Amino acid sequence: MLSDVNARQRLEGFALLAGFTLCVPMANWMIGHVGLVCPPDGPCLIPVGFGLMAPSAVIMAGLALVLRDLVQRRLGLSWSVVAILIGGLLSWFIAPPALVVASVAAFLFSEFADLAVYTPLQRRGLVRAVVLSSIVGLFVDTVIFLHLAFGSLDFMWGQIVGKAWMVVLAIPVIACLRRRDQRAELSPRHTSAT
Repeated sequence: MLSDVNARQRLEGFALLAGFTLCVPMANWMIGHVGLVCPPDGPCLIPVGFGLMAPSAVIMAGLALVLRDLVQRRLGLSWSVVAILIGGLLSWFIAPPALVVASVAAFLFSEFADLAVYTPLQRRGLVRAVVLSSIVGLFVDTVIFLHLAFGSLDFMWGQIVGKAWMVVLAIPVIACLRRRDQRAELSPRHTSAT
């Protein structure tokens, strides 16, 4: 029975790892192809609420922060670091040339900031850890990306709100996952998975 639980935990972990990894190419594709408004020399924009617009990639950036936490929960810290490095490498090869440095730096710093907050909080509560680490990560991602890409924080609040929506939408899923883990007596991996 325990081996079945461990196998399911690893399978879910690798599915989450694949989803996390796919966030990078999806974000880079969406920024040029999905939006209510797609100016010829700018990113495609979507409304995020409160009269704000943001590049459509914010959806995938917000989702990536949540998925990284779940990769760590299922596969452990080492796999989470590997996931971040894979995402940074993909960002380097996939991001539009003008945004490569901003994209890679924002991705790496925000995901490692998310990891630094999530890791000590995860034992105190999954939902709390995911929400707080994602908030830190989305602020770091936004500030670094906008500063390096455009030298301005003019569009900061649209990006923050857009990323935050993905975190808010993930809360019920995270809560269900936590309850299911408790019923199955499945504990998060706090060390690396081999």
